Amino acid sequence: MSVGIPSRPWAGPRWGTFAPKRRSALARGFAKGGLFRSWDWLLIAVTVGLTVLGALLVWAATEPELRAIGADPHTYLKKQLLWGGLGIILMFITASIDYRWFRRWTPVIYALSLLLLLAVLSPAGQRVNGAKAWIALPGGFQIEPSEFAKLGLVLGTAWILSRRRIEPTEPRKAGRPGLKDVGLAVLAAAPLILLVEREPALGVMLVLVFTLAAMIVLSGIRLYWVASLVAIAAAAVYAVGKLHLLRGYQLTRLTSFLHPGNDLAGAGYNALQAKIAIGSGGTFGQGLFHGTFTGGNFVPSVQTDFIFTVAGEELGFVGCAVIVGLLGIIIFRAIRAAAVADDMFGMLVASGVAVWFGVQAFINIGMTLGIMPITGLPLPFVSYGGSAAFADMIAVGLLQSVRRHHSIFIE
Repeated sequence: MSVGIPSRPWAGPRWGTFAPKRRSALARGFAKGGLFRSWDWLLIAVTVGLTVLGALLVWAATEPELRAIGADPHTYLKKQLLWGGLGIILMFITASIDYRWFRRWTPVIYALSLLLLLAVLSPAGQRVNGAKAWIALPGGFQIEPSEFAKLGLVLGTAWILSRRRIEPTEPRKAGRPGLKDVGLAVLAAAPLILLVEREPALGVMLVLVFTLAAMIVLSGIRLYWVASLVAIAAAAVYAVGKLHLLRGYQLTRLTSFLHPGNDLAGAGYNALQAKIAIGSGGTFGQGLFHGTFTGGNFVPSVQTDFIFTVAGEELGFVGCAVIVGLLGIIIFRAIRAAAVADDMFGMLVASGVAVWFGVQAFINIGMTLGIMPITGLPLPFVSYGGSAAFADMIAVGLLQSVRRHHSIFIE
């Protein structure tokens, strides 16, 4: 008796028990070559976490004073969360654009940053605490162009130093910049640096100078040119001191840093109170909203320049270590983006952002610990301020763009 064999092995539906399941949109997004796979989610998480922590510290720094005068104690918290939220949106918008587009538009971006700095020195500029560094906007808002000058310098320097190419098919292999390229980069950066110095904003000027120098060195110039640039910089510093080009308050800050015990009732007071506040926090701090020095107005500009003292007093050594660690991760991811960049422009942009964040964080934290002069510089992602938040987030977006458009993610 013969047994009939069905014409097809599966008598059931077209897709049997062992058929592959359709992947979800989220799974396809994180698969190789997917949309979400190319994002640096660690960098995003750390950036958002540091921003939220900064908003809490700003709230803790300003709540006692606002409550004492009968104002809304959440005023600064609401504004900082608004700046942070808008900044995150700017970060994703910037990251979604191919960084090579920014290269094409670098001259325009540089010109806009220069015009904003010029506007500050015009009648449109607003003077606050002795520095004419802001432009008043409708609704009581302000913009600080010196923060965006950092973006203009990074993009402009990267654009000039990455113009040489050996083979169009291998853009990563760029020729060494010549002396002419280095000179053009310095000439392009000079107006930004000089205009920032005229405000005056000594801290931002230092960030610009160190970022420019680091990008020139990383571009691959010859070592004897590096030595020549160091000699020129040393001569410039000597000339500034010899010709008395520093303003009176800048010289006073430098003198108080070199001799902190000579004027504790004057210029050295801020540095002394900052160190006392940080030291009083101990290992775990006194708790949020329980800071004696930062909450009692013993430390000036506590929500901006001296925000790290709030972390030291209220969160202790552990809180300070967390902030430093998160900043370190951001800088490390910037270096990683530079390492995988497809071309010299992307490498220099990511390197410039890494140096920018590293130098600015070191100066801000260093001045609260007494190892750097007080210069008036915000702590990235932590200090209060909309312009700084926007510039920092756009810079993170550039890092994401360099990483996302790396060829390894393109099928």
